[in-house]
Amino acid sequence: LHSRGFWRPKSLLDTARFTLSFNSRHHRKKHQDSRALWKHEAVQKYLETLSKEYQQVSHLLNADSINGVEQRTLRRRCAHLSPIAAAFQEIKEAEREVQELEAMCRELDSRDEKQLLELALEEKETLDKKVNVLCRKLFQLLVPKGKYDRSHVILEVTAGRTTGGDICQQFTKEMFDMYQNYADYKCWTFDVVNYVPAEIGGLHHAAAHISGDDVYRHLKYEGGTHRVQRIPETGMSSRMQRIHTGTMSVIVLPQPEEVDVKVDPKDLRIDTFRAKGAGGQHVNKTDSAVRIVHLPTGLAVECQQERSQQTNKEIALRTLRAKLYQQVVEKQLSQEQNARKLQLGTRAQSERIRTYNFTQDRVTDHRISYDARNIKEILSGKEALDKLINRLLEFAEIEAVTEYLENLQALEGGGC
Repeated sequence: LHSRGFWRPKSLLDTARFTLSFNSRHHRKKHQDSRALWKHEAVQKYLETLSKEYQQVSHLLNADSINGVEQRTLRRRCAHLSPIAAAFQEIKEAEREVQELEAMCRELDSRDEKQLLELALEEKETLDKKVNVLCRKLFQLLVPKGKYDRSHVILEVTAGRTTGGDICQQFTKEMFDMYQNYADYKCWTFDVVNYVPAEIGGLHHAAAHISGDDVYRHLKYEGGTHRVQRIPETGMSSRMQRIHTGTMSVIVLPQPEEVDVKVDPKDLRIDTFRAKGAGGQHVNKTDSAVRIVHLPTGLAVECQQERSQQTNKEIALRTLRAKLYQQVVEKQLSQEQNARKLQLGTRAQSERIRTYNFTQDRVTDHRISYDARNIKEILSGKEALDKLINRLLEFAEIEAVTEYLENLQALEGGGC
């Protein structure tokens, strides 16, 4: 097909694996949203190229001179380019309408036609929102899907430490409940595989297997250290209105349906013990809980949620394979990084990613400088949390396209 004069190699945007950089302040200021990135000259040039290629491919598909193999290749390419070309043209048409409305608004303002001006401004606002949605849709089409985005996950929460009070354990419980509610909001399945409560109502550690559509895509940037700032409900600090700071950590491990990780039974130490916490009278009478230690790596997993020791063992083995598989994933992602040292969402577990300030009723995501009010709405795990997560995903898409532009400019500058 190269000989036909239009077929080109896959672009960097088609082939590169992109990751989310949380430290690129320069790009965050330059491309705050999809609409701003759309206006970038290099983006326009690239989309024009794709649109022309789509027209050429469509035209060639109607030719009689191509053989069956070429036709199948062209159809695949056409199917890939068609939604991109359609979104591109739709945005251009909507922007033309916006420009016409802006000109109309200027004229109405000069004639002091307040009522008509108000209607025109309302229509312009509606069109602006439409363009923003279309830009987001376009960049979702451009950015390659992550290898593990459709995977189920193992989500773990662990309380940190603080000087005095039990805010870490209480906050960890609230966070685990938040993710459980979010799973319900997204119609996912949330199966608790480990739950170690604190003595005074909080939570030391918990883990869950979450399955459903695009679970890892939505949760992959939740991994990291979450900080809480609040006045304890009881004790001297509560009477003195003293703010305590604590942390908890979240780990999100992708778990594809088929995890091909071989585990030699000789490398495992399996211990049984009595389960703790809620679960009925049986928890204190049977050694149903299971702890598995993978001796070569030191990885340890526990499961105590089921009455059957065998069932707990199977769940623990599945979790262990997910953790071992995560090491393989981390190695692959590390090898695929480019020279720009990008922050990987699944690797930055020690980084403080978000602060929940109860005294100011504010949640701040430090990676994208995003503030949200009403902590209770965030912790309810519904629309407010989904909005925050989608903001992270949009930022990731923008970073991916931005990185493509940098690579493209570097190639052009090097004469490639």
